[in-house]
Amino acid sequence: MLRKSRCLEKWSRNEPVLGITLHLVDPVVCELASVMGFDVIWVDMEHHSHSIQTVSDMMRAARVGKSDVLVRPGKAEFMQAARLLEAGAQGIMYPRCNSAEEAKKIVVNTHFPPEGERGLDGAGPDAFYGSVGLEEYLQNAREETFLVIQLEDEKGMDNAEAIAAVDGVDVLFFGPGDYSLRQGFAGQFEDPRYWSAIEHVAKVAAKMGKVWGTPAFSAEHAASLLDQGARFITYTSDLTLIRKQFITIQESFEAKGFRF
Repeated sequence: MLRKSRCLEKWSRNEPVLGITLHLVDPVVCELASVMGFDVIWVDMEHHSHSIQTVSDMMRAARVGKSDVLVRPGKAEFMQAARLLEAGAQGIMYPRCNSAEEAKKIVVNTHFPPEGERGLDGAGPDAFYGSVGLEEYLQNAREETFLVIQLEDEKGMDNAEAIAAVDGVDVLFFGPGDYSLRQGFAGQFEDPRYWSAIEHVAKVAAKMGKVWGTPAFSAEHAASLLDQGARFITYTSDLTLIRKQFITIQESFEAKGFRF
C-alpha cells in the first residue's frame, strides 16, 4: 500500500502539524524522529550539501515510522524537486518565491499531467519500485503529496495572494530569517515588523483557503501562531539541540573548574 501523508490527513481535519528540522545525515536520526511520531521531518537541501542519494537514505529510514518528509531544494531547482518526490518525499518546500509565475513553475514540475508536466517513471520509492499499478500511483501522487511555498521577501509578501491563488500550492510558509534580514531587523523576532508579516500571511491564507505556517521559537510562541490560524509549525533542529546541550555541559563543568 502506498504511503499516505500524515500532514494532509491532519490538515483535512483542521489540525496543526509539528515538524522538526534534521541536518544530521545519519538515517538513525530520521528513523528516531519518525518512530517518535513527529508529523513531518524537514530536510534542507538549499543550505546544506546533502546529495539526493543521502536524502533518499534519510527518507527511507523515516518510512519506518509515521513522519512525512518535506525536502527543500534550492531556488529554481525545479527538476531536483521532481526527483525528490520520486525518491519518496511527501512534500516539497520551495524557497524565496516572489511571484505567481514562479509558483506556477514549481507546480508544473511537481505535478503530473493534466495539472503539470512532471515526467513519469514509476520505478522509484514513491511507487514502491514499480510494484503498484499506474493508476493507483498517479492518484497517490496527486492526493498524498503537497507543495509548500515560502514567502521570504517583500516582493513575495506583496504577491502572496496571487501566489496562494495558484492551483497546486497547498501551503504558505513564512520564512522569518530571510525576511527579517532583507527588511533590516535580522533575527529580531519581537520587532513589530515580524508580527505585521505574520498577520499578513495569516489573512491571505484565510482569504484563499490555504494552510499556512512558520517556525515557532517555543511552545508559547506556537500557541500564539495557532491562534492566528497557523496549522504548520516547525520547531528547532537536531544541530541546535545538540549545540544547546553542549553549552549546558560546558557551563556545568566550568563551575567545577574545567576550562574549554
